[in-house]
Formats: sequence, C-alpha cells, structure tokens
Amino acid sequence: MTKLNSQGNNKRLSIENIEILGLVAVTLTTSAFVPQVYKTWKNKSVKDISLSMYTVLLIGLLLWVVYGFYINSLPIIAANIITATLSVLMVIMKIKYK
Repeated sequence: MTKLNSQGNNKRLSIENIEILGLVAVTLTTSAFVPQVYKTWKNKSVKDISLSMYTVLLIGLLLWVVYGFYINSLPIIAANIITATLSVLMVIMKIKYK
C-alpha cells in the first residue's frame, strides 16, 4: 500500500484506501442528520429548529458539492449532496410546520 506525499513519493496508504476512508466518513457524518430529520417529520415539531442555521448549512453544503466536483472527489460530492438533501427537508419542514 502506498500514500503519496506532497512531492508525489509513495508511502503507506493507496489513494483507493483514502477514498474508502472518505466514504466511511461520509456515511458517519451524513447519517448523523437522519435522526433529526426523522424526529422532526414524525413529531411535526420545529420550534427548536433554527431556520437560519439550516439555510447557512445548506449554502455551505452546496459550495462543498461544487468543490467536490472541481477536485473530482466522490466522498465530498456524495456526503454533501445527501446532507444537502436532508437540510432541504429540514428547511421545508420548518416552513411547513411553523
């Protein structure tokens, strides 16, 4: 297994293993949003949900998606598209259940 350092030399981990690490990180960080979305949908209670926080988060996530496409990184693209979708659902529920 190899890892490229800043000079392009091989070290320990391969690029494929780094991508796997990124995909595991995607799974964990993105799935962290699912319980909040589910609880909000189930209870239809949004009084403690910050619309401004989710709006700013959504903008940041969309910028991450653009960045992910620019550097061609599947983990960054996947994580931020899925999390942006969950954030959109939260914004919709915040407006709908207000």
